Amino acid sequence: MIKVVLDTNIIVSSMFWELGNPHKIVELAIDNKIKVFTSLEILQELEKILKRDFKEPEDIIDRQVGLVLEFSDVIKPKVKINVIKEDPDDNKILECAVSSGADFIVTGDKHLLNLKNFGNIKIIKAREFLDIINK
Repeated sequence: MIKVVLDTNIIVSSMFWELGNPHKIVELAIDNKIKVFTSLEILQELEKILKRDFKEPEDIIDRQVGLVLEFSDVIKPKVKINVIKEDPDDNKILECAVSSGADFIVTGDKHLLNLKNFGNIKIIKAREFLDIINK
């Protein structure tokens, strides 16, 4: 099964835009067609963004995080990575991907996308991922 780490921006997009590509990727995870990994750090960032940028109330944030937990395996990254100097917060996505043995990181973040690959992990946008999966 294809192993994927979804960047926080993909998770947030999947929540608010149900017709978008990020939501289609989450549906693949819910249907057990792909295996999604996340970390406590990614979930904490999700909570922060939902509160700060979307002004979501605590109960909605808890429910959204609960939904993510239903289709994701939470791992504790075994490595510390410091590759993305411009936005060190992005390194947590790489740490999760390396520690989970992910095949892909799906993101809209330019710092991550600029890498294109990290080791054997392909870093791509949601549309590209769906194109690969739907071949």
